[in-house]
Amino acid sequence: MAYATVVNEEIKDLFAAGADVVQIDEPYLQARPEKAKQYGVKVLNHSLKGITGTTAVHICFGYAAIIHQRPSAYSFLPELEATQVQQISIETAQSHLDCKVLAKLSSKTILLGVLDLADMAVETPATVANRIRRALSYVDATRIVVAPDCGLKYLPRDVAFGKMRAMVEGARLVRNELS
Repeated sequence: MAYATVVNEEIKDLFAAGADVVQIDEPYLQARPEKAKQYGVKVLNHSLKGITGTTAVHICFGYAAIIHQRPSAYSFLPELEATQVQQISIETAQSHLDCKVLAKLSSKTILLGVLDLADMAVETPATVANRIRRALSYVDATRIVVAPDCGLKYLPRDVAFGKMRAMVEGARLVRNELS
């Protein structure tokens, strides 16, 4: 809880400095689900106590360049519905996540990871669009923000740029279908 207090102070400082959204990266809720089920929601809520700005939490499987095996489901995800965080950033591309679990996060905006960062091949816009469509059965389009699975820091610049371009174009394809 002491660490959560320090994170809370840092979040307040970031909003005071002008941040629009503050995201917490959290690998241990996924990696240590038994402990997360004991106190993860309580600690996350403590870190957000008194925060009025938009907050997100990224539940991380680990950088694809370092962690090569990914589970096909999160061990701690539906529990985040009980947190004060407004947005939840998840990885769906690399893990081929079954998006059905997203229905359990009905009050949250979902930052939907649609770029496979373990694959150096640049996705086509159609591939990205298909990854977005998988979530639309469980999450209203108005609550989806399209995003990479995780950080792109281990990708060569041209690959990262190509993937981001495909993400934008894939989102455009889906947006046009929905309008």
